[in-house]
Amino acid sequence: MAVYKLTYLNLPALAEPIRFLLSYLEIDFEDIRYEREEWPSVKPTMPFGKIPVLEIDGKVLNQSTALCRYLSKKAGLAGSDDWESLLIDITLDNFNDFREAFRTHIIFVSEESKAEKYVTLINEIIPLYMNKFENIVSENDGYFVNGKLSCADIYFAAIIDFFSYLGKVDLLENRPKLQALKKKIYEIPQIKSWIAKRPAFSYAWSNDN
Repeated sequence: MAVYKLTYLNLPALAEPIRFLLSYLEIDFEDIRYEREEWPSVKPTMPFGKIPVLEIDGKVLNQSTALCRYLSKKAGLAGSDDWESLLIDITLDNFNDFREAFRTHIIFVSEESKAEKYVTLINEIIPLYMNKFENIVSENDGYFVNGKLSCADIYFAAIIDFFSYLGKVDLLENRPKLQALKKKIYEIPQIKSWIAKRPAFSYAWSNDN
């Protein structure tokens, strides 16, 4: 039996899709979390100074999306053929582009430009992405790809609350298809069990990483 150790901060964010997938696979894992004051001393020990990292039998692996793709293959959620896998990968990369928009508009910007960039984020970027996501799910029978559960759906449900926190807005408001998708993922027994037992957390210092 492989030994899994996931290292991240004491919050969901980029690690939560990995936690969801590990839980979906019913893989027991050590959930290692660091607080704000601990991170500076831990950072130099991490690959490229970043987290999350997933250790599997002593092998330390980084890159959260790659880890999600690996776990989704083990779970049978990475696509039934090359075309379906491509569509799932495109969706995951679109999520990452969306996340990068938050970084460039409200996280790593000067205080002088933050207010202006926030207006652009709220009025232009968020509607562009979220409306497209809503339409895609609407056109695919309630899922992101080919009307069935995939890694893309689990990733979205795991990280959307973090995006809402960053944008200071409920991204699912008036988007019923995405609301329904998140609810379906949260009702998957393995994921529901994880949500019920996961530690309390705070987003308070997430903008530093």
